[in-house]
Amino acid sequence: MRAFITVLGKDTVGILAKVSTACAEENISILEVTQSVLQDIFVMIMLVDMDNATKTISQMQEKFDVLGEKTNLKIHIMHEDIFNSMHRI
Repeated sequence: MRAFITVLGKDTVGILAKVSTACAEENISILEVTQSVLQDIFVMIMLVDMDNATKTISQMQEKFDVLGEKTNLKIHIMHEDIFNSMHRI
């Protein structure tokens, strides 16, 4: 199963590292990453493979909520089908 992780917040050093470390800790493989800094706002979308993950999407959202509070970021994870449905033109 694939999922998308979105990250939004003030740009600081190590955001990509922190999110990717959280994924690695739960055996989630990062397939693609796109990121940008718009003025001082960091925006990132990751496509991940959760076939061998040790946590569910709901459990990962809880983990990302904690990480987001610590880093002042908005971090969301959702199943690929939901993401695609939300962004269908």
